[in-house]
Amino acid sequence: MLSVKVPDNLFTYFDQAGKTVTFTAGEPIYMQGEHANLFYLIKKGRVRVYYISSSGEELTLEIVEKGRFVGESSFLGHSVMPTSVSAVNDVELSCCTLEHLYPYIHQSKELTMIMFQLLSFTCSRLANQLKRVTLYNRFERVASFLLDETENPNADRNITSACIPYSHEELAVCLGLNRVTVTRVLKRFKEEGLIELQYKKVIIVNREGLANVLRDTKLIKR
Repeated sequence: MLSVKVPDNLFTYFDQAGKTVTFTAGEPIYMQGEHANLFYLIKKGRVRVYYISSSGEELTLEIVEKGRFVGESSFLGHSVMPTSVSAVNDVELSCCTLEHLYPYIHQSKELTMIMFQLLSFTCSRLANQLKRVTLYNRFERVASFLLDETENPNADRNITSACIPYSHEELAVCLGLNRVTVTRVLKRFKEEGLIELQYKKVIIVNREGLANVLRDTKLIKR
C-alpha cells in the first residue's frame, strides 16, 4: 500500500488556517471521548493512535508520521474522538478546524485531492489492522506487520524495504500481543531463516518466506 502524505509545500495552508502546537515524547495530544473539534497535520515527529478498552487495556492502531492527519473525526459535526493520540517523540503539528481550512481547500485542487487520498489511505490502514488483530494468529500478525510496514520505505519512520527499527516491546504494543509472545515468534522466524535480529531492529532476509506464513501457517512449526 503506497503511503500518501501532504507535501511540505502545502503545509502553509494549514498554518494559515490554524496554529502550530508542540508536544514532547509521551505527552497526550487528545484523549478518546473528547469533543472532536480540531484535526492535526503532523509537521514533525510521530504520534501513536490507540484505543482504550473499558478495562484500561490499550490497543495501538497505528504510528502516524509527518505529512499525515489525526483527528479526522472532527470532520463530522457533534462527534467525539473514537481513539486517543499521544506523541511518540517530540512532535510539531498544525491544528485547525475544517471550517477554517475550507477557503484554502477551494483555492487548491492539489490540497483537495490529497485530503481525499489521505482519508482513503487511513481507512485502508485501519481495515488491515482490524483484520490483523481479529483474524490472524500470532505468527500471521507479526509476519503481516513486518511485510506491510516495509512494503514502502518510509524515511520519516526510519523504515527501509528490509528493516523496521522497532524493539520487541514496540512490536508487541502495535500488534496487541505481549512482549514474550513477540520475542518467541521472532526467534522462530529467525530459526526458519526469515529474519535477522539486531538491537531494536528486525531485518527481513526472506520476504517470500514471510509471505508464505500468511498463506500457510503450517510452514511455521508450532
